[in-house]
Amino acid sequence: MREGSLPSEVISIQQIQALGVNAADIKKLTDTGIHTIGQLLQMPVRKLLLVKGLSEAKVEKIREAAKKLGGEKGSFRSAIDVLRADESRIRITTGSKELDAVLGGGIETGSLTEVFGEFRTGKTQLCHTLSVTSQLDAEQGGGMGRVIVIDTEGSYRPERVAKIAEARFGLDPTSVLDNIRVARIYNVDDQIDSNFAIAAMLAEEEEPTRLIIVDSVMNLFRTDYCGRGELAERQQRLNQYLGGLKKIAEEFAVAVVLVNQVTANPDSTFAGADAKKPIGGHVLAHASTVRVYLRKGKGEQRIAKIYDSPTMPEADAVFALAEGGVVDAE
Repeated sequence: MREGSLPSEVISIQQIQALGVNAADIKKLTDTGIHTIGQLLQMPVRKLLLVKGLSEAKVEKIREAAKKLGGEKGSFRSAIDVLRADESRIRITTGSKELDAVLGGGIETGSLTEVFGEFRTGKTQLCHTLSVTSQLDAEQGGGMGRVIVIDTEGSYRPERVAKIAEARFGLDPTSVLDNIRVARIYNVDDQIDSNFAIAAMLAEEEEPTRLIIVDSVMNLFRTDYCGRGELAERQQRLNQYLGGLKKIAEEFAVAVVLVNQVTANPDSTFAGADAKKPIGGHVLAHASTVRVYLRKGKGEQRIAKIYDSPTMPEADAVFALAEGGVVDAE
């Protein structure tokens, strides 16, 4: 894979037309958000049968064509092949060497990283910084790619990103902002549907996207679903949304950062329990590959704790918020 390109295994859904699949049937798939062979093979057959105009015979023909191009999803690989794939993932610097170290090198592509904490702990400032660093060259710890922002709170500030880009990294702020696509989302339905728009962009554009920011992931789910009577439906739809994001992250080698809120922990009276816990329940906990807890320190200092990670131990990192975004604490 050349630097800055999409993963070589990403194959456009349009290629199954050469194997005898009708163009009209391919359009039905793209209209439902399926743009690559990988997405098609990840889709359960029962959901494909819900697509209007696709019979059981057509679905079988489409899947057979996809398997010829993309192989069997879920087929076995040796552990060494899995390891090599993991080692090839890009890690995007947070702007702080100490924070990068506890994360194993930075924010990892192909994964969902959840960042949670109270207000003014640096969550959105981290996103502003990552919006710039993800565009840097690999030698600078960057991802050499574009950024997509799903803004559910109205907290994303392009002027802040521009200042970080120019003052700290000496980049042209106009060029940096031109590489960032922002969607202001106001309800859960549009938030879930944004996955389809993201997949379409990533499949069609030649320039790679390396980072997707969702700030915040739970805000609209808390607003649109109230009370215990709607909790089951909320969690079901949240699971659907996060599952879609995880597939996008893996398919397109994109890092996904989920900003999350916290609530009081009723178990905090017990020894060793935190006073705050992330919202979203077990659904969000299991979907996130890495979970990072931010809290306030002295002055502009902030403390990041690795709350959960499959590869890194629990550890703290101290960083600071400055004009240049997230930086190492002095």
